[in-house]
Amino acid sequence: MNPSTSTRGAAKRALLSLAIGSFGIGMTEFVVMGLLPDIARDLLPTMWATRQEDALSQSGWLISLYALGVVVGAPTIAGFVARFPRHKVMIGLALALTVFNALTVVLPTFELVGASRFLAGLPHGAYFGIGALVAADVMGPGNRAKGVAFILTGLTVANVVGVPLGTFLGQQWGWRVAFGVVAFVFAVATASVAAFVPPHAGDPGRTMRAELRVFRIPQVWFALGIGAIGFGGFFAVYSYIAPLVTEVAGSPEWVVPIVLVLMGLGMTVGNLVGGHLADIDLRRTLLYGLTAMAAVFALLALLSFWVVTLALLVFVVGFVSSVLSPTIQTRLMDVAEDNQSIAAALNHSALNIGNSLGAFLGGVVIAIGWGFTAPSWTGAALAVAGLVIALLSYRREARRPAALRS
Repeated sequence: MNPSTSTRGAAKRALLSLAIGSFGIGMTEFVVMGLLPDIARDLLPTMWATRQEDALSQSGWLISLYALGVVVGAPTIAGFVARFPRHKVMIGLALALTVFNALTVVLPTFELVGASRFLAGLPHGAYFGIGALVAADVMGPGNRAKGVAFILTGLTVANVVGVPLGTFLGQQWGWRVAFGVVAFVFAVATASVAAFVPPHAGDPGRTMRAELRVFRIPQVWFALGIGAIGFGGFFAVYSYIAPLVTEVAGSPEWVVPIVLVLMGLGMTVGNLVGGHLADIDLRRTLLYGLTAMAAVFALLALLSFWVVTLALLVFVVGFVSSVLSPTIQTRLMDVAEDNQSIAAALNHSALNIGNSLGAFLGGVVIAIGWGFTAPSWTGAALAVAGLVIALLSYRREARRPAALRS
């Protein structure tokens, strides 16, 4: 699919259909974070009654299990389906997301809900990765980062509308209601993709073995490290945003959805700005973005005791993180040579390793008694580590002959 064979309106409908699915993914990935106390109270009642910090920490495993599903599913599914027509693959992925999120609504125990979260994560990376390739084709040469950002727009809008709405519904009528809404969104996405995404050929010559050659490229590992470690700082903060609002700032529970709206607004603006900046100068956007992320996390740890400064800083956190998201994706696609399908999906594996790592480390520092601001310091440390990896990557690249640079 490209501008020469599709009308402008048809292209917009196709991209909007894909964005509905990314909206659902954003909602299913992040709504857990605002409802973590509700989930802990419902699925781990004994632990909640004994020590809430332990219950919150264990509930954070649901975030890690979803992220683990993305890590496993992204390269596996993307590598396997690279040769199939992309529009049919997208229908299948949207349908799988519908079914697996519906399981979260009905399964009764913490262990089974954890299994459903793992399954729901499996199609995540392939959906975004293949969808990003379709969007990049529509946007045309020189605008790849903008195409990636368009698909990610559904995710960021989810953080403005879907996640706060799901959090509010979950707080009022039970956290399972939020996942019922998620399953409905994916059902709409499935129907929309089937109706509006036109035939889009895969690469019949690609095999799983050929796709896995991407791991032989050293710069791919650097790019994955930036996403997994550097961006992991964002998830260390976001995973525990609810207790930061209620326990540190001392605000009532109804303030949490408002703070999440501000996070989502920052992410939406940052995503659009990031796509533009990355197309202008990807290197500077990446390095300055990681530096800014570390700084804002440190400020959040110091100033989150007042709800007004907390709210302002949460907006900046969302902005900076989403400037980095399309930037990291484009960097990975730049260095992956002809392995574009699996590279686009691997970015989401990396980000969700960061999701799992950030949520885990944030839970650890809370569980050992360092307080609810400790995840923000953890996030700052991870962002600095990501910056170091990025600097090493560019230093190695500069040493190569110009003709061989990606």
